[in-house]
Amino acid sequence: MLTMREKKALTAEIQNRYSKASKKAKSGILDEFTTNTGYNRNYSTRILRLKTGKVIGYTRMGGKKIKYVIGKKNRKKYRKPRVYTYDVFLALKKIWVVFDFICSKRLAPFMAEAVEKLEKHKEIDLIGDVREKLVKISASTIDRLLKPEKDKFRLGKGRSGTKPGTLLKNQIPIRTFADWDDKRPGFTEVDLVGHDGGDNSGDFMQSLNFVDIATCWDETAACRNKAQKHVFRAIKIVSARFPFEIAGIDSDNGAEFINDIMIRYCVKNEINFTRSRPYRKNDSCFVEQKNYSVVRRAVGYLRHDTEEELGLLNELYLYLGRYNNFFIPVTKLVLKKRIGSKVTKKYDKARTPFRRVLESEHIDDKIKARLEREYDSLNPVKLKKNIAGLQEKLLKLNVLKNKVRKESTINAEAYGYISG
Repeated sequence: MLTMREKKALTAEIQNRYSKASKKAKSGILDEFTTNTGYNRNYSTRILRLKTGKVIGYTRMGGKKIKYVIGKKNRKKYRKPRVYTYDVFLALKKIWVVFDFICSKRLAPFMAEAVEKLEKHKEIDLIGDVREKLVKISASTIDRLLKPEKDKFRLGKGRSGTKPGTLLKNQIPIRTFADWDDKRPGFTEVDLVGHDGGDNSGDFMQSLNFVDIATCWDETAACRNKAQKHVFRAIKIVSARFPFEIAGIDSDNGAEFINDIMIRYCVKNEINFTRSRPYRKNDSCFVEQKNYSVVRRAVGYLRHDTEEELGLLNELYLYLGRYNNFFIPVTKLVLKKRIGSKVTKKYDKARTPFRRVLESEHIDDKIKARLEREYDSLNPVKLKKNIAGLQEKLLKLNVLKNKVRKESTINAEAYGYISG
């Protein structure tokens, strides 16, 4: 039995002779051809009449469907030369890591500024046309190049620890997500992120997260627990870090915010104090999003409950504030349209909170000049290294703390068993 390749070669050889033969001679050629190939007579007649190079059908070889072409020679596939070479991938990966693994939609418009900043501080050395390719790279190309790397990073989920504050609610007006249409910087949302590590017994650290609605400027501070005095102290610390004055604070309904201390503080400083509706997280969507992208991504889900950890957390948030506000671009939702069951969303161009502050007409030029001087002095790679160093200290401290507690528990149980 002939192989498919041999059948194709025989078809090409006999085809020319068959087309020039007489009717009587064609009958003999067909007898010979069907005997050699095993084809039936009708099929043999059809393929011998076809012109050289024409597709006559498909056949399966090795589980793959391939074309059966008469007299066509196999040609090498032309492959377009790769534009984004391995050098571009390495440079892109480094930039992506330095700027906290942000998505391509935020990284692509920020790429030119990122490259310029890293070259200024001699943190990256781009060879040949790599720089030009990085500046022009699209978001979809970034996704394709970084897909294998993105699959390596996974984080878990946390849980809410808000307990309602029933007192004084009637003195604090409700403000919903739909009411947030402030173009003026200074109107903020605030929330607490608990670091209980899955065990909510006893005291554990809380991270107070402040985010400005207009500019997305974010500041965070840690406090010992959810007691009003500790939370209020953290609020004053965070408010002092903002480059502009706080004009409004919107919180959830937790007792750590809904209290007399906060009301008197806001009245004294002429701050508009509002609260969200109970069990409606979308009313505080700006800060809820930052709880993950800022606090959880930096600190994780371990339990932190010692004074040493409190100091490390607050030191970490000092570096993290500069890093996120000056070097991590964010997008804002500008349009949301629903047509039936389909929801279409449109976002603005990704910009860092620092750039949004510079674009605001409500902020004094002196504040902008001070921020520009601070921006020029900052090196994102050094900030990233400082953050990573503090994260490592927190992790080691947590491991050591848990080891000591476990040994203490085992010793106590052993002592109790022996003494009994």
